Amino acid sequence: MTTAVLAGSTGQVGSSILTLLLAHPNFTSIHAYTRKPLSNPDPSSKLTPITSTDPSSWPSLFPRTPTPKIMFSGLATTRDAAGGFDNQRKIDYDLNLDLAKAAKDAGVETYVLISAAGASAKSPFAYVKMKGELEDSIKALGFKHTVFVKPGFIAGERSNRKVGVAEMGLRWLAQGMGAVAPGLKNVWAQDGETIARAAVKAGVECVEGREEGVWEVGQGEIVRLGLEKK
Repeated sequence: MTTAVLAGSTGQVGSSILTLLLAHPNFTSIHAYTRKPLSNPDPSSKLTPITSTDPSSWPSLFPRTPTPKIMFSGLATTRDAAGGFDNQRKIDYDLNLDLAKAAKDAGVETYVLISAAGASAKSPFAYVKMKGELEDSIKALGFKHTVFVKPGFIAGERSNRKVGVAEMGLRWLAQGMGAVAPGLKNVWAQDGETIARAAVKAGVECVEGREEGVWEVGQGEIVRLGLEKK
């Protein structure tokens, strides 16, 4: 039986990860970081919210007893919601890395990050460069298992409605393509729930004995893992 930690538990992908973890028989305890009350039902009382309105305090609150085996992070924001790229980086890079360091220090063996397709520290584009820098920094921490789930555009409804015009247009396009030709949509956009299922399945495989190292779960594998029956 496994104890898990989740960051980003109220976001589009993270909230789905939380729902899946609560329903999964392999997980007996889930610690979820949050700034506000969680809406996910928890009939099993597996859930322990780590609630603080000051995210800078989150690393110091990392649970240690019993030692969590796995951490999932769907922690991210948008440039529009954050009020600019510099503020977005404080969440997407700085806070994620600080939490990953806390996880490593606490003895976590498997770390699963929702990253992005094309993430590269050498990219000329700020967003994917930031994601690539985060991946490189987390690799350097040396978890037994490191999983980077790398979706394309994240389709579906966002809980935070503050999105830009371009993103809203892509969201409508993905919704339309998904209705008439899901295969065409899946090559560039994946639903948040599909991404979450892929992340949880990948994490479980690692906990159950997958070969150690770094596993990059690309868009095709996200669709395969996220849509398969078992």
